[in-house]
Amino acid sequence: MSFPSSELSPPPPPSPPPPPSSELEENTSATSVIIKQENASNSPKTSKNYNLLLAINYAFLFVGSVSSTLIFKFYFIHKGSSRWVSTWVQSAGFPLLLLPVFLPYYLFKCTRRRPFSDFSSKLLLLSLAVGVFLGVNNFLFSWGNSYLPVSTASLLLSSQLAFNLILSVIIVKQKITFMNLNCVILLTLSSVLLALSSSHDKPHGLTRGKYLVGFFSTLGAGFLFALYLPVMETIYRGVYCYSMVIEMQLVMEMAATVFATVGMAADGGFSDMKVESARGFDKGPVAYWYTIAGNLVLWQFCFMGTAGMVFLTTSLTGGICMTALMAMNVVGGVVVYGDEFGGVKVVSTVLCVWGFCSYLYGMYMKNKNQKQSHQSSIEMEEVFITHTAS
Repeated sequence: MSFPSSELSPPPPPSPPPPPSSELEENTSATSVIIKQENASNSPKTSKNYNLLLAINYAFLFVGSVSSTLIFKFYFIHKGSSRWVSTWVQSAGFPLLLLPVFLPYYLFKCTRRRPFSDFSSKLLLLSLAVGVFLGVNNFLFSWGNSYLPVSTASLLLSSQLAFNLILSVIIVKQKITFMNLNCVILLTLSSVLLALSSSHDKPHGLTRGKYLVGFFSTLGAGFLFALYLPVMETIYRGVYCYSMVIEMQLVMEMAATVFATVGMAADGGFSDMKVESARGFDKGPVAYWYTIAGNLVLWQFCFMGTAGMVFLTTSLTGGICMTALMAMNVVGGVVVYGDEFGGVKVVSTVLCVWGFCSYLYGMYMKNKNQKQSHQSSIEMEEVFITHTAS
């Protein structure tokens, strides 16, 4: 007798008993923890280490920007005249970056990553190209600063934020908001007012032609640096740690130094240093070499702080932070060197301060709303998990 195959097949295994409620709660709790961890990894960077690193970089930027601008002007006021020398000192302090690059691995043993171990040939070429670009920017800055008062040069450089916003929209797809536009408009008005008053703000003995050369050289330096920031933000997207940022900065400063060294050699800049230190600098040779050494150190603070801000935040935020220091440079120029500070320049400074303060307040409110929204999403997910488990 034949039977259907279904009758000969073994009975299906009994279904497993439902897990105890305590086990279900443990699984639910574990799932909730995983979701929280994922949300924390996707949330804005708020860890103590991140905030500490951000504060250190802004401190570098603050000290480097204000101090280097003042000591830079000190060089020209006391009969230093070589623009190639002033260009060279902005990047020639790059050996200082060897310390944070190599000491953590070889001396302190606080990292497993070998220096330059992840430095690809593409990243090397990009760093070299940006370094030469930075050397050109340094030369324009030196040319403009040799003619203009510190306060005027600082306020002109504040226009780089407007350039930075436009270029960030094009290069890194930065969104335009009311906060951005408000800041750009105020800073543009600040620069226009400064330009209208430029004919009454020439140092003694300086022709109008040279003043205009300094004026537009400084504007050009601001534009190139504004381009540098979003370009670096794009490159930093392929960089996964802060150590690589320092390594890139080392290579870029080396390339900028080579550019300045070639220019100095062609224009007799090294001979100018000897002549200036011996007879040209009216404070004497000791003060001259202290001035050179101070420039070497302080400019590295400034550029390293800028690179860190761009890596840790965005190019636009880095530009905002630099603009925030322009007012300090203006005050420093007036206090230390007695630069003129008439009514138009007062209004220009107020507009500058108003612009970046309103932007910072907008950023604060935006981050606050993002944190509240993030917390609400976590609470909703917890409610959903609890409802599903029940």
